[in-house]
Amino acid sequence: MRISYDPKYDTLYLKIGEAEKVLCKEVDEDITLDMDARGKLVGIEVLSASEHVDLAKLLPVEITSKSAKAPKRKSGG
Repeated sequence: MRISYDPKYDTLYLKIGEAEKVLCKEVDEDITLDMDARGKLVGIEVLSASEHVDLAKLLPVEITSKSAKAPKRKSGG
């Protein structure tokens, strides 16, 4: 997932997937869902984002890797 925020226009976009052709479904006047041809969610656009989302908790985004392995322990012996 990729998160983009434009402070000039107070617009937030969450890119969840890829699609060649995007169909837009308006949830309300500030929130639009982007769907692929099969109806799978690929993105969410939020206008007036600071009114709908607590940006302080969302931005900056911290990414952690689930594939990071814990250090191996030495066996005693």
